[in-house]
Amino acid sequence: MSANAIEIEGLRKVYSGSGKLAPKEALKDVDLEVPKGSIFGLLGPNGAGKSTLINIMAGLVLKTAGRVRIWGFDQDVNPRQSRAAIGVMPQELNIDPFFSPRAALDVQAGLYGVPKAQRRTDEILEMIGLADKADAYSRTLSGGMRRRLLLGKALVHRPQVLVLDEPTAGVDIELRQMLWENVRQLNARGMTIILTTHYLEEAEEMCDEIAIINHGAVVARDTKAALIGRLDAKTLVIHPEKLPARDPDLPEGVEVERRPNGALAFSYRRSKTSPGDILEAVRDAGLRIRDVATEEADLQDVFLDLTRAPKDAA
Repeated sequence: MSANAIEIEGLRKVYSGSGKLAPKEALKDVDLEVPKGSIFGLLGPNGAGKSTLINIMAGLVLKTAGRVRIWGFDQDVNPRQSRAAIGVMPQELNIDPFFSPRAALDVQAGLYGVPKAQRRTDEILEMIGLADKADAYSRTLSGGMRRRLLLGKALVHRPQVLVLDEPTAGVDIELRQMLWENVRQLNARGMTIILTTHYLEEAEEMCDEIAIINHGAVVARDTKAALIGRLDAKTLVIHPEKLPARDPDLPEGVEVERRPNGALAFSYRRSKTSPGDILEAVRDAGLRIRDVATEEADLQDVFLDLTRAPKDAA
């Protein structure tokens, strides 16, 4: 049995053109593995190909080429089993306004062939905080409650893999915290979670490993620490006793920023300059240092660096 929940090899998707529009290649030879039991981040700018990739995994969009295995089931060989192994909480609020949450979960379970005796409707309603709204019309639910219901619908068939597509877009802090608590509980029980989000601080906090997709290709895939470690940039922040009239004579490639709080922020490349070189230049300038600190790159810096590169190169 594979150690991966998802295995994708050479995945391509080309949407046919219409009229004067040329065909569009949404995914370009994507190779990706998602380990079982992980919380895996799938990040990328708008139009990068994330939704196409998710819809192909869920069996909602036909691929042009490549191979996709969900929980060991090849989509082309065992399509029913591969679809049953994955649940998707979509970004769009596709809720029937005339169904109650209880009815919506029962219908969804029926679509997946879950026998009535094996349905967990009440358990799921309790988990997502909708037990008290179980029999209300969905149209009376708030936006946050409707998002909870989407999560419940994705769980009715006990999938081994759960995909959360922008789950916290436009929701309040209380709902966001409740959702992440649910995700942690599900992951602790062994469920593999795939998260797409534009809130990079969420991905940095929640995810074990991260893949970044841009222009239909995976441009990076690694642990958070390894991805952040790729950036050579670092900042040394010095709080002098008194601001100098002019900047110190700095090593080549080092830039200084005077911040409103009186600090001097020196940006440098670790591969070319050491903090000691900067401190020596500061002391040579006769500055007395009151405090010193360093600032590391974060996931947002890595994301911007990787997704801007192809555009800049063009």
